[in-house]
Order: sequence, then C-alpha cells, then structure tokens
Amino acid sequence: MIFVTVGTHEQPFNRLIEYVDNLKKDGGITDEVIMQTGFSTYEPKFCKWSRLLPYNEMVQSVADARIVITHGGPASFIMPLQIGKIPIVVSRRHEFNEHVNNHQVEFAKAVAKRMGNIIPIYEIDELKNVIADYDKIIAEMPSVLKSNNNKFNKRLEKIVEELEIK
Repeated sequence: MIFVTVGTHEQPFNRLIEYVDNLKKDGGITDEVIMQTGFSTYEPKFCKWSRLLPYNEMVQSVADARIVITHGGPASFIMPLQIGKIPIVVSRRHEFNEHVNNHQVEFAKAVAKRMGNIIPIYEIDELKNVIADYDKIIAEMPSVLKSNNNKFNKRLEKIVEELEIK
C-alpha cells in the first residue's frame, strides 16, 4: 500500500494528489493508494482518500504502508522516519500557489544532504520512477539508515557461542 499525506496546510496541494491519482489510473502504480488530501480541491477518482485523518489513523496508515509520500512539512516526514520508513518528500512550491514561499523545498534539500534519510522529489515527473524504483533506492541508501537487527543478532550469537564454549 502507498500512503500519501499533504498535511493540514490550508493551501491545496492538487499537483501531488492529481499526479498520484493519474499514476494509479494509468497503471504506473499497482499498489493500493490511500490519501490524506487536506485542503486540496482535487478529489481522487482512483485512490481511497479522506481530507483529514485522526492522528492514530495516520500513524497506522504510515505503519501499514510500503511507501509513504509526504509533502515537505517536517511533521509529515518525521513521523514516518520515527516508524522506520524512508519517505518520499514532494515539497509544496510557491510558484504553484501551494505555499507562501519555497521553504519546504529548501528544508527538504538540507535534510536530504545532511541526514540522507528522505527521498526528495524536486520535479513531480520524477515521482513515477522513484515509486517504481523505491526498493532499489532504499537498498542503495547508506547502511546507517538500515536496520541494525541483523548486525545485533550476529553479535549476540557470537557472544552466546563464546559463553557456551566457556
């Protein structure tokens, strides 16, 4: 499942909602898509959607999702990170009347450069390929972003083996 959220900012983010809906319609996305559309005026025709969701439903949707696509609001992409998801971040842009300025673009660039734990989208047409290649992109991200479970388990096994020998 793909979960899309545009947050609660009062300006519409029709560009993202309509683009993802069209990807679903055209077969560019085969996963189920659930959207939180906020104040967008475009109503999806091929994806499940709600304008706003209670926080617990947002958290559950993010947890259940294979891919999370968010706008560039920090709260919207920090929550998926806390749950262990690498979000695709499509920033709202001033030139499309999606926000008062381009601070989301600048913030996403800074986080991507400094932390390397989000996948920023600067042009909406990039989104189709990023969704298609998501698993490969995640696999190629720095190892610090990946789970340490395997590393931990191997070290624990070694300690247990050493204790058994003694």
